[in-house]
Amino acid sequence: MTEEAILQGCLKNQPVAQQELYSRYSPKMLAVCYRFARNREDAEDMLQEGFIRVFTQIHQFQNKGSFEGWIRRIIVHTCINHLKKHKKFNDSVDISQAQTVQIREDSVPSIIQAKQVIECIIMLPVGYRTVLNLFAIDGYTHREIATMLDIEESTSRSQYTRAKAMLEQILVQKKIILRPQRQDEWVAAAHPRF
Repeated sequence: MTEEAILQGCLKNQPVAQQELYSRYSPKMLAVCYRFARNREDAEDMLQEGFIRVFTQIHQFQNKGSFEGWIRRIIVHTCINHLKKHKKFNDSVDISQAQTVQIREDSVPSIIQAKQVIECIIMLPVGYRTVLNLFAIDGYTHREIATMLDIEESTSRSQYTRAKAMLEQILVQKKIILRPQRQDEWVAAAHPRF
């Protein structure tokens, strides 16, 4: 089925089209949910809730931009709402604490898609993980994140800074990156899977 046929079928509530849409996009969207969830059960709950929203809001898709991007935005917002609804987004950090952390932008390796790095991101507290995902991976601004999460913009910035510091520490502990000998020298660890 073409994307247009899937879209038209879903607009008519045709089960075959809905199943095709789910089969085609659910694996990628489950990966998005995993970035926000602490475990598989939460990720699957977010995914199911997200696809319910996709099917109920599909009439709002206006063929501006990619269909997959539109689905991804709904899934991301669903993940945020899920965290807020279950009161899992309660890690806040004072901006003064974040200012004491020395972080270099290049400290998070460019291999952000690697399984080991994603596993390390999941280890972050939910607030840190959420802001890191929204800012560094999904490209939202701190102002947009603050609005989405009902937090201050400074809280978004501080959680991002703390998330990077904590992620860096986890990556070093797991030997995914090596601790530098000098401040300006970061090297990805030689790893057979990369």
